[in-house]
Amino acid sequence: MTIPIMLTSALAVVLHVPVNIVLAKTRGFEGISMAIWITDLVVVILLAVYVVVVEFRKGGTWKEGGWCEHRFKDWVRLLKLCGPCCLTTCLEWWCYEILVLLTGKLPNAKQAVSIIAIVLNFDYLLFAIMLSLATCASIRVSNELGANQARPAYKAAYISLTLGSVAGLVGGLVMVLARGTWGRLFSHDKAIVRGVGNAMLWMALLEVVNFPLAVCGGIVRGTARPWLGMYANIGGFYLLALPLGVVLAFKVHMGLQGLLIGFLAGVSGCLMLLLVFISRINWAEEAGKAQRFAAPDYVKDENIAKT
Repeated sequence: MTIPIMLTSALAVVLHVPVNIVLAKTRGFEGISMAIWITDLVVVILLAVYVVVVEFRKGGTWKEGGWCEHRFKDWVRLLKLCGPCCLTTCLEWWCYEILVLLTGKLPNAKQAVSIIAIVLNFDYLLFAIMLSLATCASIRVSNELGANQARPAYKAAYISLTLGSVAGLVGGLVMVLARGTWGRLFSHDKAIVRGVGNAMLWMALLEVVNFPLAVCGGIVRGTARPWLGMYANIGGFYLLALPLGVVLAFKVHMGLQGLLIGFLAGVSGCLMLLLVFISRINWAEEAGKAQRFAAPDYVKDENIAKT
């Protein structure tokens, strides 16, 4: 159910603009942070109200004390799923934060950090599209598996992957086309603007790989195996991207370009690992597993009835 999320987010953004302006003028940078916190809080409250109202209208488990009726092992199963999902996202995000920290160790640190901060701002715009594609892939795959439809689940996965690859090419192209003007929106320093243009060429190649990588993460989450994405992120980002980037940047003296090349290699390795994992999925087996996970009592009663 994606429309409620879209509507609540749109309303929160509409409120965010005036709140951000007022708090920025009165509290400075602290006010900007406060405005972001308020916006996120509004989204949470609106979604919580929606869930409660809809559940009561449907006469669902909220009236029956559903929170208490769930068995302990159901909560454990949920935590086993959400833990690796959370850690996978954190591992990737933290790696980019480490990239900024490493940039601060380069010889011309102030200029290098300015360049990478401006470039990552464009990446954050594209990240919203990546996240949407990954979420849709996860929803479609899990819905089909939950309906015991192995073939449609397989098609949904590979259609999502194809769409992600096309979106990656488009995103990379947009970044290349915008590299001449993006830096000027943030700085009048010619060296920084020129550095942003050069860095965005490498970041554009990263986006070509990042989009299908995000979709692959959504697919493995849809199969209830998010730990595959976690292992791929550890291997690609922390065993390849960071070490290679450090060597190229500080030993080979390639600077920021070396860090980005290392990240490109790491993200590519991460994508290759996930593609191997996905290509080896037995979709019929995953559909059967979804039946056991989603309705264990129903399956148990069916087996008893057959015997």
